[in-house]
Amino acid sequence: MKARAYISLLLAATLASPLCGQRSMPMQQDPAWVTPVPMPADGKIYQAESTKKMAALLQRIYRDTDWKVDPTKQAQRAVYYASLLKNHLSFRDEATIRQQLAIELLGAGDSEAAINDLEALRKLSADTHQPLPPTAARTLGEWLGLTYLRLGEQQNCMANHGQRSCIFPIRGSGVHSIARGAEGAVREFTALLDTNPSDDESRWLLNIAYMQLGQYPTKVPPKYLAPAKLFDSDASIGAFDDVAMTAGLDLTSHAGGAIMEDFDGDGLLDIMVSSSGPLDQMHLFHNNGDGTFKDITAQSGLMGETGGLNLVVTDYNNDGRPDVLVLRGGWWGKQGEYPMSLLRNNGMHNGQVTFDDVTEQAGLLSLHPTQTAAWADFDNDGWLDLFVGHETTPGDLHPSQLFHNNHDGTFTEIAAASGLSDLGFVKGVAWGDYNNDGRPDLYISVMGGRNRLFRNDGRKEGSGWRFIDVTASAGVDKQRSSFATWFFDYDNDGWPDLFVAGYSTDSTQDVGAFELGHPFHAETPRLYRNNHDGTFEDVTKKVHLDRAILAMGANFGDLDNDGWLDLYLGTGESLYQSLPPNRMFRNHGGESFQDITTSGGFGNLQKGHAIAFGDLRGTGNEDVFEEMGGALPGDTFQSVLYRNPGHGNHWITLSLEGVQTNRAAFGARICVTVATKDGSRRIYRTVGYGSSFGGNPLRQHIGLGPATMVEKIEVTWPTSHLVQTFAHIKADQSLHLREGDTSLKPFL
Repeated sequence: MKARAYISLLLAATLASPLCGQRSMPMQQDPAWVTPVPMPADGKIYQAESTKKMAALLQRIYRDTDWKVDPTKQAQRAVYYASLLKNHLSFRDEATIRQQLAIELLGAGDSEAAINDLEALRKLSADTHQPLPPTAARTLGEWLGLTYLRLGEQQNCMANHGQRSCIFPIRGSGVHSIARGAEGAVREFTALLDTNPSDDESRWLLNIAYMQLGQYPTKVPPKYLAPAKLFDSDASIGAFDDVAMTAGLDLTSHAGGAIMEDFDGDGLLDIMVSSSGPLDQMHLFHNNGDGTFKDITAQSGLMGETGGLNLVVTDYNNDGRPDVLVLRGGWWGKQGEYPMSLLRNNGMHNGQVTFDDVTEQAGLLSLHPTQTAAWADFDNDGWLDLFVGHETTPGDLHPSQLFHNNHDGTFTEIAAASGLSDLGFVKGVAWGDYNNDGRPDLYISVMGGRNRLFRNDGRKEGSGWRFIDVTASAGVDKQRSSFATWFFDYDNDGWPDLFVAGYSTDSTQDVGAFELGHPFHAETPRLYRNNHDGTFEDVTKKVHLDRAILAMGANFGDLDNDGWLDLYLGTGESLYQSLPPNRMFRNHGGESFQDITTSGGFGNLQKGHAIAFGDLRGTGNEDVFEEMGGALPGDTFQSVLYRNPGHGNHWITLSLEGVQTNRAAFGARICVTVATKDGSRRIYRTVGYGSSFGGNPLRQHIGLGPATMVEKIEVTWPTSHLVQTFAHIKADQSLHLREGDTSLKPFL
């Protein structure tokens, strides 16, 4: 039986025992590993009444969820299991309870206490001469190795966090100064391999533990060594140092969302971050313009906006100020029935940007587990509409929702009438005009079900809007479980292609097998190339993108300003032993993708979630921000900011403003033409249609390669169908274009 299944049965049996419920549980989540919000010096905190109301609702839902099954309340369950040990127990019962107690303690973040319980269990077995069955003994060794490994991460990568912490391959300042955790992991994983040399999971984790000790590869037993050549990059990109600490962005949190956007209109990109723990406060960081950021959460009206596995930017009311949608409850089933939040940007007042929670008044208040949504003007009426993908499981139905914008700050839900409600366990949604007919189409990424591509056919006479399922005929139904997704033109041919991250394994062994170059069963990403005729070709292997598994957060940008879109995949899953390095792929001229993970220093071993590419310093180079941390209460980690060293190429940044088109210009298409030694070259971008688990800015940063002059910029507006053309534009500047205006204007 798989470990996860065994644990689930054990938990169910124990909680069903007559002792369950004898002791009341504490109702507060331990926030020890989550970054607090700094209070303003003047003590002034802005919070709208509607935000206070949402904060109270979020607290009430958390308080009322059952601690026995709520995945975020492992600390409460640990208290319960500890109380059971005070009873007179048989060896079998004590062994069962101690193991489950250790699992809950580890999940809650108390690795030291978990080690003590597991070691006590091993000692109890020896002292009473009651050996554990072989399978149970092995399971005990696995948990001990894993718990020692996590202790080492907490004591070194977190408590003594540095620039190289948990960056794979671990070396230099990333080596652990406190060796106890890694030494314990080496001891346990070596013992496991000595009894089962084919255990790929233990072999992979053993190599990581030796790296933590600074003893890789020399001290690793040759028969268990993971050869260093497995980790070589395909090309050199230069070091992207993690500067989150010096920038003031080393936020410690759980899995969550991230957005880069200019929220206060000063021309600089700010960063908003959420964390999925139900009591975790979201944060807003103001860009100071000098490479540093200031946490302005308390002043901006966001206090009480807790939780949030994902964030999505919008301008739902066409006022020119970026608003934000917060998505909650993903993966938690019945315990995930939390509301999403629509945060309206009020603009600047007394030098401070503020937000109000307008979810209820906008007509968006509903309780469903979700983490994915996307905005688009599907009917091209000039106002952004919203699709929200919910997570349906047998016996727990949560139909997805399509909200039509009423042009007055409110929305009307029309999913069932449009055939978009019954979609399964939705983990990613993306709008994109794949057939270039001017109407945004919709792709749905489903966990454990059938992905769907819906062609937007417009309004049917006498009926509502028509979305036609063309998944099979388009050839984009190749995965059994997937996650993040988006449309982008990776080969610059003017037709949107489709990326879909894979997310499934047959067992925890798959991570080790994949990283060691052994056969594996995990789902890999898919890249579907647009054939220009309504169909797609699966080119994943052809372009060498079948080299990542368990991609969660993901996004794209142009690292070296060569005009070709690169992509970064945040990897992992909820289990602590899932430690594949996050992976960066450079787009090599639209022909293939080069793994540059180790070259650039992108291979963080912690759980990678929302990712954003953007020019944070105004240097013309895109930096990469990644929100880190896992799903378990104790699986927190610091966010990272990879600073772009620059590569000598040129660029142009375009900020579009719609007039007849929605003001944020979602769906506007850009074609930039530059001269090269081989003739004219076209580079394509579309505003607004980004990753389903990442938050790039709406302004479009476009690399030009060596070109110092843009021959032509063409912008096609989806509502007015206006095509605007501008010629002979100097490179290396940021420009603003308003729909219908005859000139481009600098904005930075």
